[in-house]
Amino acid sequence: MDIYLKTDEEIELMRAANQLVGMTHGELAKIIKPGVSTLYLNDIADEYIRDNGATPAFLGYKGFPKSICTSVNDVVVHGIPSADVVLEDGDIISVDIGTVLNGFVGDSAYTYCVGEVSEEIKQLLRTTKESLYLGIEKARIGNRIGDISDAVQTYCERATYSVVRELTGHGCGRLMHEDPEVPNYGRRGQGPRLSYGMCICIEPMINGGRKDVFQENDGWTIRTRDHKCSAHYEHCVAIRPEGPQILSTFEYVEQIIGKEI
Repeated sequence: MDIYLKTDEEIELMRAANQLVGMTHGELAKIIKPGVSTLYLNDIADEYIRDNGATPAFLGYKGFPKSICTSVNDVVVHGIPSADVVLEDGDIISVDIGTVLNGFVGDSAYTYCVGEVSEEIKQLLRTTKESLYLGIEKARIGNRIGDISDAVQTYCERATYSVVRELTGHGCGRLMHEDPEVPNYGRRGQGPRLSYGMCICIEPMINGGRKDVFQENDGWTIRTRDHKCSAHYEHCVAIRPEGPQILSTFEYVEQIIGKEI
């Protein structure tokens, strides 16, 4: 395992890349509604990222064909934007956005409600988002990755939801995926120790039904096997002496849609 510790200057560059991700989310929050295609969301995000001097981190990454991931309802992650996927009232959509700015990557995801969503689904989203911040609270010098993992898993499973095993959070920096992996399940006191200068993406992927998932033939789209909805939230976090420092932001989203789900 090769964990790359960032300097204060590099962390500030990462903050800039992540803030642009947050701003891009804010632009999409304005237009996510019934009747909008996921390809349209992709095109708006791509244009906004480039207009702000960055490039989309996902486009071409291991062959991924679009600039953002748009995962609707039972799609957990890696949904490919398409003109054929049109949002409907009652849907949820997880939008995962990455940027490369000044040589560093920003990466953050948010799950949006489309129109009027059932209270049952809203509770899944609330729990997933709350678990993200519980995980972040454990991202402190001297703790271990397993402390983050346990916080997410315990909270979500107590709420009767399930945690996806096949996909994890990750380190982030000059590359989108760096060591260490950050699972959303695990045991306290296990895994790599957190050190000053580590930057990690914590991203609970939580299912309303069973934890089992499968990959579609496109080689990307991951769905829940029981086709129940899945929620996904992600922040990029720096490990600092004063505690975890969130480099990404939901501020621009919440200015549009509010803080309450």
